[in-house]
Amino acid sequence: MRRLLPEPADDVSVEGAYAAPLGSHPDRPWVGLCMVASIDGSAVFEGTSGGLSNPTDAAVLGQLRRIADVVIVGAGTVRDEGYGAPQKTGQRIGVVTRSADVDLSGELFASGAGFLITSEGTAVPSRSLDVLRAGRDEVDLAAAIRRLDEVSEVCRFVQAEGGPALNGALLEDDLLDELNVTTSATTVGGSGPRLATGADHRRDRYELRQLAIDEQSFLYARWLRRRR
Repeated sequence: MRRLLPEPADDVSVEGAYAAPLGSHPDRPWVGLCMVASIDGSAVFEGTSGGLSNPTDAAVLGQLRRIADVVIVGAGTVRDEGYGAPQKTGQRIGVVTRSADVDLSGELFASGAGFLITSEGTAVPSRSLDVLRAGRDEVDLAAAIRRLDEVSEVCRFVQAEGGPALNGALLEDDLLDELNVTTSATTVGGSGPRLATGADHRRDRYELRQLAIDEQSFLYARWLRRRR
């Protein structure tokens, strides 16, 4: 990986480029989003993000997971991408769902790492499952993120991993503090979703904190939300 910004450097490691979140909050966890998209804007190829990725992008995702205390992900992404148990000891993975239509027999929940983030009105099929309920009829993500310490002993940095509907909900509630976006050196056509879907029209400003490129011309950008 070659860093282009802020200080150009050759042969930068993924671990060094993504050693820590870009900031913190005194009153809630810092939320970062990690996604890959094609040059023509699709977040998926043939239904999953894996078709857009390469080994360096996978390493970026793995490194951001290593520094995250909690990962949050939509139920559809868990099904499509085949989420298993996390490699980091003690890490929790919160599956955001309005229906609780999830496979509780899979490795993610069997390991004890998985938990549900849902609303007060959602019926959950297992009493032994950890459930963080926030919001009466719809999931209140802002409240859920503030209460993640109820399901994780440490919760300073939250990694969001999609899909686009969850990303749109985080965008709608202005919860995204940093965006770690890989631009895959591909175009895919089709009608795949953008990185975030479902949010109302809004204009949030970001500052480019880091830009790197690999030998396959994939671009790796770290964007910081500007709140002033």
